[in-house]
Amino acid sequence: MEFNHKPVLLKECIEGLEIKPFGTYIDGTMGGAGHSREIYRRLDSRGMLIGIDQDAFAIQSSKAVLEKAGGEAKLIFANVNFKDIKDVCRENNVCCVDGILLDLGVSSHQLDEGERGFSYRIDAPLDMRMDRRGSVTAEFIINEYEENRIRDIIRDYGEERWAARIAAFIVQARKKKAVTTTGELVDIIKAAVPSSARREGPHPAKRTFQAIRIEVNNELGILGAAIRDAVSVLSPGGRLCIITFHSLEDRIVKTEYQKMVKPCTCPPEFPICVCGKEAVARHISKKPILPSEAEIEDNPRARSAKLRIIQRI
Repeated sequence: MEFNHKPVLLKECIEGLEIKPFGTYIDGTMGGAGHSREIYRRLDSRGMLIGIDQDAFAIQSSKAVLEKAGGEAKLIFANVNFKDIKDVCRENNVCCVDGILLDLGVSSHQLDEGERGFSYRIDAPLDMRMDRRGSVTAEFIINEYEENRIRDIIRDYGEERWAARIAAFIVQARKKKAVTTTGELVDIIKAAVPSSARREGPHPAKRTFQAIRIEVNNELGILGAAIRDAVSVLSPGGRLCIITFHSLEDRIVKTEYQKMVKPCTCPPEFPICVCGKEAVARHISKKPILPSEAEIEDNPRARSAKLRIIQRI
C-alpha cells in the first residue's frame, strides 16, 4: 500500500528553510517524504538529508520515493521519534545541521489505513499508535483509564465541551463489554453528544479521537524538549520550521520559540538585564504562516495548519 502523503505548506517550508545545496537537513517527521523529496532535490553531492519517523512503514516508503528522485546527496534514515533528534545526530557523527522540519500532523496514509485505528470513519481495532512498538493503545486507554482521566484527556487535548458526558458513557459501556473497535467508540460518542450538538460542526467523534491519539503517542509531552533539542543542533543561521494542526501544539511551539528569542527573566521595571540570559534564536515569522485558500481547497486537511519559523543566532 502506497504511503499517501500530501505535504502541507510545502512552498512555504522550502522557502523558510533557505536550503543550501551543500547543507545538512533533517526532516523529523518524514511521513511519505512529501517535504523530504523537495529538500532532497535541492541538495547536491555535498549535501545530506536525515529522515526521521517513528512509523516503520513511513521510513520504508520514503526510501522508495527518494531513490526515485535520483538525487546525489547522502541519505540517512532513523526509525525513531523526533524527540531523539540529538541521538540521531550523535550516532551519525553529525555535529550540527542547517535546517530542521517538523510536521506534527497525522499523515493521510495513517488516517486512511483502516487497521491503524486513527479514523472515526473506518471501523477498525482501537490502536492509534504511530509507533507500533509502543505499549499503550487507544483500546487500553478507553478500557483501563479512570473516568476522570478520560474526561480530562478529551477536554484538554480535544477541547470537547461534552468531555464529561463522553467519559461517563465510555465507562458505562465498558462495564458491559470491552470497547475494542473505532466503530464501537464512535457509537458511544454519538450517544453521549446531544442530537442538537450533532447537527452542525465537525463529526461528533473528531475531537475525542484527536484527544485519544495525542495521549497514545504523548504528542504534547515530548514537544517542548524536542524543540529545545532541535535548536541545539542547528548551526548559526540554521532554521527550524514547525507545522502544527492543534491549538495546544501551536501554543507550545510559540512559547518555546519565545523563550529562545527573549530569554530574559528580569522584572520589567529593571533598567537593564541582570539575569545574563541571551537570545539563541530570532523569529523569521512572528505570526504563524497559514495555508492559502487555494491549498485548503485542494487539501482540506491543511485548514488548521500553522507554520512557525525561527533561526539560530
